Amino acid sequence: MNIDAQPVAMTRPQKRQTLQAKVAWGDHVVTVGGDAPVRVQSMTNTDTADAVATAIQVKELAQAGSELVRITVNNEASAKAVPYIREQLDRMGIAVPLVGDFHYNGHRLLTDFPDCAQALSKYRINPGNVGRGEKGDKQFAQMIELAVRWNKAVRIGVNWGSLDQDLLASMMDANSQRREPWEAKQVMVEALITSALESAAAAQKIGLPASQILLSCKVSGVQELITVYQSLAQRCNYALHLGLTEAGMGTKGTVASAAALSVLLQQGIGDTIRVSLTPAPGEARTQEVIVAMEILQSMGLRAFVPSVTACPGCGRTTSTTFQDLTKEIDDYMRTAMVDWRRQYPGVESMKVAVMGCIVNGPGESKHADIGISLPGTGEAPAAPVFIDGQKAMTLRGDNIAGQFKDVVDTYVKNRFGSTTHTA
Repeated sequence: MNIDAQPVAMTRPQKRQTLQAKVAWGDHVVTVGGDAPVRVQSMTNTDTADAVATAIQVKELAQAGSELVRITVNNEASAKAVPYIREQLDRMGIAVPLVGDFHYNGHRLLTDFPDCAQALSKYRINPGNVGRGEKGDKQFAQMIELAVRWNKAVRIGVNWGSLDQDLLASMMDANSQRREPWEAKQVMVEALITSALESAAAAQKIGLPASQILLSCKVSGVQELITVYQSLAQRCNYALHLGLTEAGMGTKGTVASAAALSVLLQQGIGDTIRVSLTPAPGEARTQEVIVAMEILQSMGLRAFVPSVTACPGCGRTTSTTFQDLTKEIDDYMRTAMVDWRRQYPGVESMKVAVMGCIVNGPGESKHADIGISLPGTGEAPAAPVFIDGQKAMTLRGDNIAGQFKDVVDTYVKNRFGSTTHTA
């Protein structure tokens, strides 16, 4: 060891300071931007007109950890259903703010159904889908005026696939006159940013406070998303919503979202995030919430659930015991967090290790709050458990999983129960 060496600086992302918006329902206020944590958002895929099914899915998303839930409001039936969805959620004790997603006819639906306009906590407006020319300007203004009247936040969400065609054509024409024209993709990136900033300026001119405006410029490519948001962040201080549009299914969507969002979050860019996963057949909609939380937790930006460290397995661990136990403990803690979050403040910071053999098992277990080192192939059928860095016991027998789960449950109650409070 070089005794003259300087310690390597350990850094964590410092979130960029933006204007702080308040997205509220009753007494429940979710602050977005400023010094507030990066928020997790999701969206339902039910028919909003089916108020019961939509309320159930909103509840599932909220209990999974989504702090804002967006719902489609695309016709009269869905607009009429929104107040009933809100009413059912209130009866279930789910105060999560609802975001109304409007395209094409939002100006009419918000005007004709004032109960819908009031039941929503935020409106999402796509400048490319509000109409063209003076008609579009008028319809955009109508929606902003209603947001001002009902004191609602607004996300101005520009999308690569539905960009204002008049603006894009104008910028393409101007680009053709340059001495050295930009590539078409560069013009499109600039058009996305221009559409968002000009729409935000127009909303402020109408009377919407800058602090109640959030912007997004969504594309489906990782590098393009990073480029767009880096430039957007340099040119405004509005709160920004991050997410790849149409990220994809399964591993592809998860990896692409993590790659793009992590780069931006590391640079302090982003105030809300959504992982737009296409669910596999039979897969729960809540998977997109879990991935979003894992991105933030893996980067050390937030803690949502106790983390589980587990080895990948090798020739020393031909038994699947540690894999089964890892999944069982992870599933158990995610389910338990619905009650733990209320009963045991701080439990989300707990670290659990489930290791498969003697090589790294004891060491990793000692670094965790609570850890278990399972026997590898040919090792003695004993599993030492470490609590707060010290060996506490050794588990044996056919029910090690059940025994360890009891140990985890007892640890949570003993360590975090002293600060238990009632809701």
